Amino acid sequence: MPHSLSPWSFTFFLLFFTFFFLPIPTLQTTLISPVSKDKSTNLFTLSVYLKTPLRPTKLFLDLAFLFPWTLCDANYNSSSFRYVDCDRTFCFYLGFGGVSCSNCTEAGLSDPNCIPENPICGAYPENLGDYDFDATLIDTLALPNADVSTKTHLISLPNYTFSCAHSSLLKGLPKEVTGLASLSRYNLSLPNQISSTLSVPNTFAVCFPGSSKSTGVAFFGSKGPYYAFFQNSKIDLSKSLIYTPLIVNPDGIGDTVISYSDDPPSYEYFVNLTSIRINGQNVPINVSLLNIDHENFLGIGGTKFSSNTPYTLLESSIYKAFTKLFIKEASSSRFNLTRTSSVKPFSVCYAARLVKVTSIGPDVPTVELELGGKKGVVWRIVGANSMVRVKNKKNNLDLWCLGFVDNGVNKKTSIVIGAKQLEENLMQFDIESNKLGFTSLLTSHSLKCSHFNVTDFAKNN
Repeated sequence: MPHSLSPWSFTFFLLFFTFFFLPIPTLQTTLISPVSKDKSTNLFTLSVYLKTPLRPTKLFLDLAFLFPWTLCDANYNSSSFRYVDCDRTFCFYLGFGGVSCSNCTEAGLSDPNCIPENPICGAYPENLGDYDFDATLIDTLALPNADVSTKTHLISLPNYTFSCAHSSLLKGLPKEVTGLASLSRYNLSLPNQISSTLSVPNTFAVCFPGSSKSTGVAFFGSKGPYYAFFQNSKIDLSKSLIYTPLIVNPDGIGDTVISYSDDPPSYEYFVNLTSIRINGQNVPINVSLLNIDHENFLGIGGTKFSSNTPYTLLESSIYKAFTKLFIKEASSSRFNLTRTSSVKPFSVCYAARLVKVTSIGPDVPTVELELGGKKGVVWRIVGANSMVRVKNKKNNLDLWCLGFVDNGVNKKTSIVIGAKQLEENLMQFDIESNKLGFTSLLTSHSLKCSHFNVTDFAKNN
């Protein structure tokens, strides 16, 4: 097992931003990337251009992991890639670990210029609790300008820095992806690299599509406008965002297999969820589970977002109270729904023929997440985001199931809001101002993520 890593060096922090990511002179701009939903995994992908010459590339969209990684093997063909010479303190600042120096022979790349005696920065990419050790690379990444008049114009990041990874880390991810795009708080996440390189706001927004047949979008480097196009109208959805503070979990230990320091803050996105209501009725919850444990510096509890889990995960006692109240409200005269046999991983299901479907999904009790701050705001989850259609013609199965899953006890985070609940939502993560903007379900505004009119340039490539 790798060793635990020591605290960052402030000196190299300055060197990093001064020399490593020299800003590229450019007009204030917004970069965009198509976002797609994978049908088999229900996870999201992000499309970018990578390497030289530039090639359309699909990456798994991850709101959580520290740094980006990409499959590197003998077929990695780019004229612009290069290694990072190993200085242990500098390698550590990059976010890959203070003792993780490697050599170019371990990268598995076809590189005639490889000199094994010259150490390079290494890294520990992870996925699904598995980890790897590989080389750190610098190569060119490019994304389109969001300006409609110049939508074919690409903006390049010539110093895009990422970890190589072996194909074993692609397990469980959409088949077409060749790596991971980190959108976390960490210094080498894609939003941070874009912000540092182009001197644009450290803010990104994502509209998560609800179907594998449509395309959503990610905006980088701008707090708006975010234009959707509907019935000959141009609508700036940044004006529809509702804001709540993002909470920094002071302790990130346990978020990864590898330990990166003695007491790092979490690089994930937490919010201050204060209560849950179903049809206006409060779910009885042990409030301590909603708070992050600051006293014992364990970072336990709280609520975070995750794009790498298909459905929202609830701590067992919360799940039991949540489903009990949902079943009660669904059986009321307003909905008159009778629970039927369930299908894993779900435990609350209803026969589809008995569930009325509206423009905002199945007509079921509304779930409200009350988020704290100076002015409490509410994230409303209606049927389109709370229910999952389960069909199997062979077994004559057709159900609507509640898309929340029992996550057991003694988990670090009490509530993990998953991919299903993010669908057809525009979410803005303002890292520098530490706040989250969200619209709730766009269909409530007669809009969809596909109304951003973005074409997935990496589809079928």
